[in-house]
Amino acid sequence: MKEKLIVLLSFLLLNINTTEAQTTINGITLPAKIKQETTELVLNGGGVRTKVFFKLYVAGLYLPAKNKNGNEIAAADKATAIRLTITSGLVDSEKMSEAIREGFGKSMKGNTAPLKTQIDNFIGTFKKEEIKEGDTFELWYIPGTGVKAFKNGKLQTTVVGLDFKKALFGIWLSDSPVDDDLKEGLLGL
Repeated sequence: MKEKLIVLLSFLLLNINTTEAQTTINGITLPAKIKQETTELVLNGGGVRTKVFFKLYVAGLYLPAKNKNGNEIAAADKATAIRLTITSGLVDSEKMSEAIREGFGKSMKGNTAPLKTQIDNFIGTFKKEEIKEGDTFELWYIPGTGVKAFKNGKLQTTVVGLDFKKALFGIWLSDSPVDDDLKEGLLGL
């Protein structure tokens, strides 16, 4: 009886630990948690952004607590982050900038005019220096601060506004995301 109890407890502890384990997708490891200053977020889900047959980047969505509702995540005034790791040499600064701009168009149903200045400022993040395979971008929304964009751990820009956060995260999580399969992966569906 005692041995069965030990086996059962070991099994339960093993399962608890694996729910917080890192995840590897397309050869890229997404940590179970990421931290920015005093804010720590947990991996909600991840996936690969594909276009035609090319795997362009691996993305991981990080939240204070797991959530499967994309619109709720995008609209919430809560710390949120997405981590993008470039996995294709086909992605360069110009193509990434263009893709992000198109993503804002989809997220905002074509009405990007109200956020044009913020979008242009944010897209500058991808033009400051050439993008290479292996580069990692972390896009953090911090309530009261805005979206902080990091490239390989170095702060590139900060864009204020919850409306901007909603449009940005809507690129991947809205009803019209850039990639339906990626959205499902990010939401852990």
